[in-house]
Amino acid sequence: MDFKSVQDQLQGAFNAIDGVLDVFEQKTHLPRSYAVVAFGIVYLVMIFMNFGGIGELLSNIAGFMYPFYSSLKALETSSKDDDTRLLTYWVVFAFLNLIEFWSGAILYWIPAYFLFKTLFLVYLSSPVTNGAQVVYGLIIKPLGDKVLHTNSPEGPADNLMDKVQNKID
Repeated sequence: MDFKSVQDQLQGAFNAIDGVLDVFEQKTHLPRSYAVVAFGIVYLVMIFMNFGGIGELLSNIAGFMYPFYSSLKALETSSKDDDTRLLTYWVVFAFLNLIEFWSGAILYWIPAYFLFKTLFLVYLSSPVTNGAQVVYGLIIKPLGDKVLHTNSPEGPADNLMDKVQNKID
């Protein structure tokens, strides 16, 4: 499956959504933005209520769909800026999911965790806020530099080899 076919499928889905919104406008004589806002509110309530544990899935879908679509579009551009922004988002998204996987206590101590996570993912993925760059710069990069020693003139492999050699001596 190539990029063009995925893009065509996505465009077909967006056209279907437009058709549904057109029907909504015709039947209710209300702007389509009302339907979008109502859907967003219902979506957030479902995440908050976490019926059957669906909050985690809905939260991850919210954090996945727009960046996924943007990433597919970015692959077709020659600009490096959008690639860097989206790669940073995916690093932060993966880091957050890794932390979440290993700390089940989060779900116990924060009752509306998935709602907060969803809002945080929207903040991270928004090109207006550049949230992923902020989190990366404040947390992930310093942690990565400390763990991987990427700020030293030697690479992490060199540093590890030195430690092994010192143990042998």
